[in-house]
This record gives sequence, structure tokens and C-alpha cells, in this order.
Amino acid sequence: MNRVVHVVLVYHRERAALMLKESFADGDAAMRRRFELERQPEFADMEIVVLSADSEATLRETHGRYFLTNAELIERLRKSIDAA
Repeated sequence: MNRVVHVVLVYHRERAALMLKESFADGDAAMRRRFELERQPEFADMEIVVLSADSEATLRETHGRYFLTNAELIERLRKSIDAA
């Protein structure tokens, strides 16, 4: 049986900072939490997403901008360019 993790993220674009991360085993619960957060005024100007994958490690690879610092993203890009 494949296990799926659903992660709700609140991301502040201007600061390039992850403000909140919550994990759920149930996708419907994750979506309900997303909609709840979207109604909160303190998150009005932030990106709120639900990401799903087989693990959080996979999400860190596929959606690094949410989890990595700008310096880490630049280093990842530099390594990709060097490997090409």
C-alpha cells in the first residue's frame, strides 16, 4: 500500500519564507485546513498550498522553493548547471 503525505504550507513570497507547515494523512483534512487558513486575515497576502507526495523528502526535492533558503536554491541550481 502506498502511503501519501499531504502538507499544508503557508509561504510568504516577499520574505521567501515558510511561515507554517502542517502534515496530514488525509487529503480532505488537508484541504479543509487550507481553506480555514485562507480565511485568516494574517495570511491574506501569503501563498497557501496543499502538496501531496509519497514523503516529505520528495516534496523537498520537487518543491524546494518552499523549504530551502535562497542560498540553498542557488547552490542547487549551480550544481545542476555544472552537471549539464
